[in-house]
Amino acid sequence: MTAPVTAGRRYAGAALDRVEGLDKVTGRAAYAADHRPADLVHAVAVPATIARGEVVQVDVDAMLKRPGVVAAIWHGNAPRLATSDEELAVLQSRRVAYRGQYVAVVVAETPEDAREAARTLRIEYVAEEHDVILRADHPRAYRPENVNAGHPSDTGQGDPDAALAAAPVVVDEEYGTPAEHNNPMEPHATIADWHGDGLIVHEPSQNVSGLRATLASLFGMPPGHVHVVSPHVGGGFGSKAKTLPHTILAALTAKQVGRPVKLALTRRQLFVATGYRTPTVQRVRLGAEPDGRLIAITHDAVMQSSTLSEFTEQTAVPSRVMYAAPHRRTTHRVVRLDVPTPSWMRAPGECPGMFALESAMDELAIACGVDPVELRVRNEPAAGPESGLPFSSRNLVACLREGARRFGWAGRDPRPGVRRRGRTLIGTGVAASTFPALRAPSSATVRAEPGGRYTVRIAAADIGTGARTVLTQIAADALGTAPAAVTVELGDSALPPAPVAGGSMGTASWGTAVVRACEELAARLEAAGGTVPDGGLEVTADTGREVRAQERYSRHAFGAQFAEVGVDADTGETRVLRLLGVFAAGRVLNPKTARSQFIGGMTMGLSMALLEESIMDGRFGDFLNCDLAQYHIAAHADVRDVQAYWLEEEDPHLNPMGSKGIGEIGIVGTAAAIANAVHHATGVRIRELPIRLDKLVR
Repeated sequence: MTAPVTAGRRYAGAALDRVEGLDKVTGRAAYAADHRPADLVHAVAVPATIARGEVVQVDVDAMLKRPGVVAAIWHGNAPRLATSDEELAVLQSRRVAYRGQYVAVVVAETPEDAREAARTLRIEYVAEEHDVILRADHPRAYRPENVNAGHPSDTGQGDPDAALAAAPVVVDEEYGTPAEHNNPMEPHATIADWHGDGLIVHEPSQNVSGLRATLASLFGMPPGHVHVVSPHVGGGFGSKAKTLPHTILAALTAKQVGRPVKLALTRRQLFVATGYRTPTVQRVRLGAEPDGRLIAITHDAVMQSSTLSEFTEQTAVPSRVMYAAPHRRTTHRVVRLDVPTPSWMRAPGECPGMFALESAMDELAIACGVDPVELRVRNEPAAGPESGLPFSSRNLVACLREGARRFGWAGRDPRPGVRRRGRTLIGTGVAASTFPALRAPSSATVRAEPGGRYTVRIAAADIGTGARTVLTQIAADALGTAPAAVTVELGDSALPPAPVAGGSMGTASWGTAVVRACEELAARLEAAGGTVPDGGLEVTADTGREVRAQERYSRHAFGAQFAEVGVDADTGETRVLRLLGVFAAGRVLNPKTARSQFIGGMTMGLSMALLEESIMDGRFGDFLNCDLAQYHIAAHADVRDVQAYWLEEEDPHLNPMGSKGIGEIGIVGTAAAIANAVHHATGVRIRELPIRLDKLVR
């Protein structure tokens, strides 16, 4: 058991303002692209214009004659890298695996000269036939050994096929989600600077410790010779969690030209080689008794990856934990296409998977004539439906009940298409949410300074979530001091190693290390009579043993989202009039930053439901709408009324703070709640996102 810290708790749980807020609003906070080392040159990546084939020749000589051009690098003259990772083997092969893959880089004294040189660089290709379209019956679909986060690809219990054949009520439908791109506010950029055998990289990163290790391996040097600096990150949504090709390209280029190099991606380039959410094709089958109690669940998901690297999203995994049923099966299949490699995007797996499952649950509620909230309550499991593990805490039913009360669900007429306000059809819908409560090993150092100040050092990342602030609160409570006396340093690979800011596990992982370091420091200070030596006193804690030894529980956050939509009866234009979410996510450590995360997640889910869709051109093999003029995301006018609430949970099986992650659960059920509301408004069931007006007007 990991009992939450209770003694002296004063600040964790308070709505503390962001400690770096003033720096950000006044422009003092420096981001990666703001760094300006002496003798800086500018690099622009040159993308492939074919989807599959080989580079035959690059006209380097002509490029070097242009004013201001310092170098033009391609496979034929690039430094060699020590890697078997084809995704990161930049400029190491003539092969082109997808349209937009970096096949050259041009370096110039000014960004304008570099851009013009990259635009005019002549490259000869041999093109080959390509395949870029995902379909469920693709002949090359195969079963991967594992899916993202190490989950087994397939699971099963009982005899779901026989149970479905005998079930009185069956829902058997296919659901689809499109490719979607992360699009953080701050575009990706790298400044790489070699000093002898050492490399300094300024990079907006969700994982500076992991980036350092990867760069060291690729360039064949000890990790201590790589220094990654990333104090502020302007959003990521998963796209800045892994090492990406442009970072390798910048470091390789700086090594080649012997000067610091800045490589800043344009918004259009973010749609190619920084990851995206894979499109999915999902078949969900539910078999139930007439009262809605589930007999069988099957969830089969097909996704895509590149020919370079396998990434399989854990799309069907949430169906393993949500509802009780004696007969069940989940499967994942992946198709390797001539496309960029997909990667993490906010709530990978849970987000697209719960759209399908929660849409199917709504269809089952209608088929059984049972209220959608009550249907979910009737299928509440007593323990993990597949794992059999006890839940550390599970308050989904409480979230559904509280959400229904706050939303005004009681008395809802279940008939579709009967509510109107003038020409607008009105509908309401509900969906459940879940996300695992994860924790990974981490280290942290806490130093007591003469004069009563403390410095916490940890290679964590604040990607806009408020990590600095929450860690300040955690440390203040553990030390028995005020937040103003604590300084948190993060975003630097020279600090004690920390896991990625992803999987909603940052606070749980980093906070545990901070608490343990503070506890040890407090004990040493007490033993010394409270006296701080002139040179200060420093303690480092590592939580690897604690995390590995934690008890076996099914640890998840849960939530319920309710949506009210208005659909124009003539045009099909859909507006989300209200969104309301209630979540059970352990102990909320800062209500202000927590509400921001919940609302942000729900807003992103609204965007997913109605707008977001990366459209692949099968002829040329690239995404057509690769800018914010054509890839539509929710704007202020689309987000009219979003409310987030939570239930305080006391869960002693999580971490010293008793917290669960909150960064991702807000997006998980939102799209399904909106789609269910659209069906209630119109009688039209949309099973493939986004909900465009052409799908409603028939």
